[in-house]
Formats: sequence, C-alpha cells, structure tokens
Amino acid sequence: MIHRLPCFRLAALPLALSCALPVLAQTSAVPSDAVLVAQASAPSLPDTVVTATRVAQPLTDVLADVTLIDREQVERSGAVNVSDLLQRQAGIEMSRNGGPGTTTSLYMRGAETRFTAVYIDGVRVDTQSTGGAPWESINLAQVDRIEIVRGAAAAVYGSDAIAGVIQIFTRKGEGPFTPYVGVGVGNQGTRKAEAGFSGKNGAVDYALGFSHARSTGFNSRPAANPDRDGYRDSGVTGRVGVQLNDAHRLEASGTYSRVKAQYDGFKAGQNDVGDNRLGTLGAAWAAQWTKNYSTRLSVNESRQRYETTPDPYRTETTLRNYLFQNEWRSGAHLVTAALERREDHLTNSPIDQGRHQNAIALGYGFTQGAHTLQVNVRHDRDSEFGGQSTGGVAYGYGFAPGWRVTAAVGTAFRVPTLYQRFSEYGQPALQPEKARNMELGLQWAQGGSRFGVVAYQNKVRNLITFGSAGVCSSSFGCYENTGRAKLRGVTISGAHKFGGVNLGGSLDLQDPKDAKTGKTLGRRAKQLLKLNADTRVGDWTLGAEWQAVGKRWDNAANTNKLAGYGTVNLYATATLAREWTLLARIDNIGDRDYQLARGYATAGRTFYLGLRWTPRF
Repeated sequence: MIHRLPCFRLAALPLALSCALPVLAQTSAVPSDAVLVAQASAPSLPDTVVTATRVAQPLTDVLADVTLIDREQVERSGAVNVSDLLQRQAGIEMSRNGGPGTTTSLYMRGAETRFTAVYIDGVRVDTQSTGGAPWESINLAQVDRIEIVRGAAAAVYGSDAIAGVIQIFTRKGEGPFTPYVGVGVGNQGTRKAEAGFSGKNGAVDYALGFSHARSTGFNSRPAANPDRDGYRDSGVTGRVGVQLNDAHRLEASGTYSRVKAQYDGFKAGQNDVGDNRLGTLGAAWAAQWTKNYSTRLSVNESRQRYETTPDPYRTETTLRNYLFQNEWRSGAHLVTAALERREDHLTNSPIDQGRHQNAIALGYGFTQGAHTLQVNVRHDRDSEFGGQSTGGVAYGYGFAPGWRVTAAVGTAFRVPTLYQRFSEYGQPALQPEKARNMELGLQWAQGGSRFGVVAYQNKVRNLITFGSAGVCSSSFGCYENTGRAKLRGVTISGAHKFGGVNLGGSLDLQDPKDAKTGKTLGRRAKQLLKLNADTRVGDWTLGAEWQAVGKRWDNAANTNKLAGYGTVNLYATATLAREWTLLARIDNIGDRDYQLARGYATAGRTFYLGLRWTPRF
C-alpha cells in the first residue's frame, strides 16, 4: 500500500524511519488488564513487570502493540488534558470542537472514538449517549502513567475494545511521606495550581492530590461569535492500600473532575457553557492463595454527567463493574479465568434505561525459549442482545538475538449505546457492531535502541451511522446499522541515541475507509508523522517535538477538506537546587493556523512556565 505525503517534506522520511519510538509487539488478544509497556522515548528499557488490574507479565511475554506514557512525560508535556497528550502518540488522532473542555474525539488506528475501551485505575469510563470515553472531562494533573494497547481486545475486556484499550493510572504511595506543590502560568490567561502528598507507612500506602486550572481561552469560532472561549478544570484523586499480610492486600481509589468550558452554540452571538463531571470509585482485594494460584476481586463505579446552559441539555451515565479474576502459573504456563458483570444506565430525558452483561473469560499464555503464545476467549451474555463470543490468538517467535516476529488475529464487538436505541434519533432494533482484526509485526531491540513495524487490518460490520429520517421519530435523521469500515495501515516506530541526543518518533500510513462508499472516514488522516528529540545540557533537559498530519475530510461525503498541518513544540526542564523543578514550554512555535474540525480554530502559539516544589524529609 503506497501513500503520497503531500504535507510532509519527503526528506524527513529517512529520519522518521531511522529514529522513532519504542517497542512494537502485536496481539489482538490482550493478555489482561495488566499491560507491560515500553516508555516511548526512553534510552533504555529494563525488563520490568507492570501490574494493572488483572495479571502481571514479564515484558518479554507480551505480544501487544503497547506504549507507556510515564509521569515524567506527563509533567513535561504541558498538556491541558489527557486527550492533548495522547494525540502525540503513534496511531492516535484527535478532533475537537473548540478549546479544552469541548467535545473531543480520539481515533486509534482510524477507528471511531467509541471503539477504544478506557479505564481509570481499573474503573471503566464511557458515555451511553454518543459512546466512548468523555475525553474532555478526564483530568491530567494527577495522572501517574498511561498505558496504550492497540488492537482488538474484546476477548479480555468485552464490549467496546474494537480498536484497543487505554488505561490511566493515578499516583500510588511509595516511600516516605512526600508532599508537593506546583504552580504554572501561560498566555491566554492560563493559570494552574496543584498540591498533594503520597507515601507509605508500614502496611499502608496512600496518595491524595488536588488540581485546578483556568484560562480565558481563545476565539474558537471566529466566523460565528467574536469572543474568547475559556475553561475551568478542577480535580481530586486519592488511593489507599493496605497489605494485610504477605498474601492479602486491600486497596481503594477514587477520582473526581469537573470541567466548565465556554463554546459557541447554534444561536448567533450566544455563548453557551458545557459542564462536564466525571467521578470514579473502585475497591479491590488481591489474594495469593498458593505459590501458583492467586485471585483478585474488584467492584467499581463511574458516573459521567454533561450539562449545558443556557441551552438546556443534560445526560448522565452510570457504569458498574464486578470482576473476579483467577490466575494460575506453573513454569512456562499461565492460565487465567474471569467472571465479570457490567451494568450500564443512562438518564437523558425522557430516557431512563439500563442494561447488563455477564461474562466468562479464559486465557492461556505460554513462553519458552524463542516461542510466545497467547490465547483468549470470552463469552458475554447481554440482557438485550443475548450471547456475544469473542476470541484472539497471538504468537511471537524470536528468530535472532534482539529480533522477534509476531502475528495475531482477534474478534471484537460493541453494543449500541442506550441513546442510540431509545432517543428520538434511535431505534431499538439496532444490532452490535462487530469487528475482525489481523496484525503482523516485526521488532528489534538492542540496548537503548529499538525499531518496530506493524501492519494491521480491522474490518467492522454493522457500523452504526447517522442516516436519513424514516426509521425513528425524528425528522432530522436516525441511527442505523448501514455502515461497514475497513481500517488498515502500517505503523513504523523506533528510538535511538546519537551521542547525547535521544531521538524517537513514529510514522503511520493508514487508510480508514468506509467500505461501502470507498470514502475516507471523517476527520482522519492517511499520514501521521511524529518526531521527538531531547538532550541534557548541564542541569537542563532540552527537547523538541514535531507533529505532521495529512489532509482530512470533515464529512463522510469527502467534500469539506481539512488541510494538513505541522506543528513544532519546544520544552526545557531543570532541577533547581534539590527540591525545585522548572518547566518551560512553547507549543506550536510557528503559530500555525489549522483546524481539527471544520469552522473551529485551534489555540495558536502558547507559552507555559511551571514551577514545582517537592520537599525531601
């Protein structure tokens, strides 16, 4: 598959292929909520284990295409919210109707935003109105790390994971009591403040954090309403764990964020305000019954509410999950079995509807010598749609020192949202969207250098689209199962250190297509190029990021074009004395004028200066 790169300089392609991001490993059968990941720009990758909510695995056992954004990357990013940070990663694009806090979509490998399952500290977040995570309301300040898993993962996670999974983790207490305070200022009236503490005292670990940010914003729709559209973003997070003994641990977590953002509504000259609230609560008990057998029982809930004024609109989604995970290890073998129940409820007048799914999931992993195998199967029983079965198989073979080839196939599904079925635009007869994903990958790693390439194809049928009127009560239009999509592409990524300079990046050549019309899916580019570099000069770390995005179409008919664009960001960090850290950033240094959605402007050149104090006791 060959693509022209109209908005890139072709001379940049050798650099994109020779530097680039981290590790690539492919699977559509993600082994568990525990995702082993590699830091995107790290000069080295230790063989560590990262435990999420279900299973821990050595890095060498993981076959998934994964990326880790660690705390250091979060702090130096200068991003306002999680979506701004994620769209700098390989295979991910963002569209947004205005500034931070307004309607935001993330497309992973060209898939719809609702096709990515999202968790915060193991708590599932989603909206039962339009579908997908409410990205505009996820607070970034207290995030400790983010794990990205690309590829169909419904055989582990159930409904929603057609394109992949993104897991967001807040801080966890470690070491002695450690408080922190941070402040920051920027142009467009931007102000930020955060404070908190974490630590561990005997068997108890704890972390608590608060944050607040505000901005007067910029004019997001110059042609509609010549005013500034600002936002306010507040959040609080907390985690506590108790190690009862060597075999048993209890833990609980909670997050709450509220974002109020101005936007230009449908009435000329009117400034509306969107009020996004998102809260999560989770509790878990982990037990190691024998050397080989362990379990984890978790209960969690998330609530998302979106309300607008003065135009009246309100929607509220409540999600509950119950998970009983079993794990048995013996030598090269890993067997998992899980029982899961999920409950969804939507209140959106006049809708007051709920549903549930009960599931059983089985997994088997084998690692010995050059061979790695992962098999997962799952059966979900939906209260409305009956049985939905999914599966995935992935295999990796290390054919030479540092080299591994992988192959994977998997199936996935997503049930319609309650709004798509029961609103005035919906129809109860809608069927689940279903997908089949295939991947081939090659990766190489040696010391701090690594290179990877993955080719994928994901076919989606029963795609829910918004069509013409006639099958629902609305005369404006109706949701219907009339679409098919073919999502295919190649991702090349890697990292290398030249002298004292760390280089990284990724190149995505993708073709997200409507399989019925042959048109490119809306707001998705065929080319994405992302490069980064950093170096140390004394006590300073100096870095640069370049992102280039090809042209996109704003509509399904491919008649409204969004031009390609490129932006350059610069940043510098330094440790002042022993307890002070300084961050300075300039984003979009060239003040490039571009659009993520037709008719909506972007922020232009922005400056930010942050100072953080972490006393040592």
